[in-house]
Amino acid sequence: MRIARATATAAAGCACALLLTACAGSPPPGPDKNGDTPPTALSGLAGTERHPVPRGSGSHTPDDFNGDGHRDLVLNNLVKPATESHGDDAGIGIVYGSASRGLDPSVRQLLSAHANAAKVGGILPSAFDAEASCDLDQDGFTDLIVATDPPYDGIGRPPVPLQILFGSREGLTGRAVALRIPDRARFGNEWPDHPVCGDFDGDGKPDLAVTASSGRFSFLRGPFTRDGRPHAAGGTVPGAGPALSAPEPRADTNGDGYDDLVYSARPHEPGTAAKGTLLLGSPDGPGRPGGPYRFKAPAHGLPAAPLPGKVSSTAPTETTLLIRYADFDGDKKPDTVVRTHRGETADLIALYPAATPDRPLITFTSALFGAG
Repeated sequence: MRIARATATAAAGCACALLLTACAGSPPPGPDKNGDTPPTALSGLAGTERHPVPRGSGSHTPDDFNGDGHRDLVLNNLVKPATESHGDDAGIGIVYGSASRGLDPSVRQLLSAHANAAKVGGILPSAFDAEASCDLDQDGFTDLIVATDPPYDGIGRPPVPLQILFGSREGLTGRAVALRIPDRARFGNEWPDHPVCGDFDGDGKPDLAVTASSGRFSFLRGPFTRDGRPHAAGGTVPGAGPALSAPEPRADTNGDGYDDLVYSARPHEPGTAAKGTLLLGSPDGPGRPGGPYRFKAPAHGLPAAPLPGKVSSTAPTETTLLIRYADFDGDKKPDTVVRTHRGETADLIALYPAATPDRPLITFTSALFGAG
């Protein structure tokens, strides 16, 4: 999975600006086509509450950082007050999953370079962006791969900018560790980037692929140690473009038991159509040519999060982006999480269940991460 780097947002209005759903005056949802009445959406300012992260015991659920069996959501580019719009990055937001509504914004965590990044050369990075997630050490808690900007004087091979923040019973806590890429698995002087998780060699253990230079990439076999070292790594693999992605919706495109990899000229934005080239997995990892590959956009477009307030003639254009397309409510059907924004100071995120794709189960703003 590649974490969406969605642009942050703007505009508020309506009495429920920091709302967890549509305004409190919205009518409750009626029965669906099966006659079942879905849970009433949360409303008002309840999202400003803060509850501790539930302690899990480990699971095989994707994106489950606290191991309680519920998928969690990762958000980059959190909104900031207008007075701080030109300040430091707001950090990474984690919204933890719940049994009743798929996501519970009152159970949230703010990750930042200051609090969670590892120092490189004795210096903390300033950038801290979520890139991918998988259980790299196979302990039942999903880990987060983060891109940073370590100090580099432009001479020789740069340090590895990717770091790993390990999951635990309390979620993502403590300091990250730098991803250790052996010298034999690096090539050229470009920053290793675009990490993609997958079981590319079919051994049941999570691997990583990251870009190198000159159309090559590094294949790092898992599992990984808690100090960021892969189990094994050979030389770089030729024949790839500058950006790597995982195929969608299945990582194993041909069902042969090996996850595959897509390379392209630019990073793929979730929910958009794009062209790439497939590299098939094998016992030796990804590398076998698989021919052209197409990312498909949703057939009927994306639903918009119901961002409140009127749009003025001077307001930025309203944009809706796909954040995740995955099962959050446990019905084994993919749900849709979108984010609507008009700038960098306000936004609204909506979870649309597969059962009611035209009606959000819950909405909330990433401004909650600045509310404590």
